[in-house]
Amino acid sequence: MSNMSLYIGEFVGTTLLLLLGNGVNMTCSLKHSYGKGGGWIVTAFGWGFAVMIPAYVTGWVSGAHMNPALTIALAVTGKFSWNLVFGYIVAQMLGGILGATLAYLTYKAQMDAEPEPAVKLGVFSTGPSIDAPVWNVVTEIIGTALLLIGVLAFGYGEVGIQPGNGAFFVGLLIVIIGMATGGATGYAINPARDLGPRIAHAILPIKGKGDSNWKYAWVPVVGPIIGGILGAVIFDAFLSAVL
Repeated sequence: MSNMSLYIGEFVGTTLLLLLGNGVNMTCSLKHSYGKGGGWIVTAFGWGFAVMIPAYVTGWVSGAHMNPALTIALAVTGKFSWNLVFGYIVAQMLGGILGATLAYLTYKAQMDAEPEPAVKLGVFSTGPSIDAPVWNVVTEIIGTALLLIGVLAFGYGEVGIQPGNGAFFVGLLIVIIGMATGGATGYAINPARDLGPRIAHAILPIKGKGDSNWKYAWVPVVGPIIGGILGAVIFDAFLSAVL
């Protein structure tokens, strides 16, 4: 694969991720959606599938990182070329913006009819249930560390997962991380998943929207990057200790 093919794979994968994921949020949260009140279990499973399906669609092209925290963590631990990191992140961010925009267009009438500006933002990007920045970062660190440990474990040959099944188990991993940690911050665990849609929210002509809560925007970027690196380092240390 050429570098451009890899970047296209990441762009397409992340676009699908945010179209599906933000679409799940809109289904469960918008006042005039048939799925209004679907609840956190629907949200967690929805995001699990929103990760799994694009991973099957584009994983054979680029590895389906779809997450700058994953890309950076793999590069830091020597599992991915630093020469590709910038291109991957640009592709992921652009995909996040486009995917969120497509979700908005899907629900344009319902977004216009939604009376609460906070809901209009919440279907795009994450926010804390309690605004405590240090602990919000800790939550994102823990959630993303769990993601990296799981992803690396599923890809480790001795685990015995058959080729082609990894994306399924990653989807289930996203579900349980959402159920276990998502109630605190909405579990971004991915800078492109939060910052891309937040940018889309800021630039789209959304009727009756409020601000994009930029004072919180650093948390779902910094926390996942730290957590991703920490998770990759922990997994490598575990291997070194037991082998």
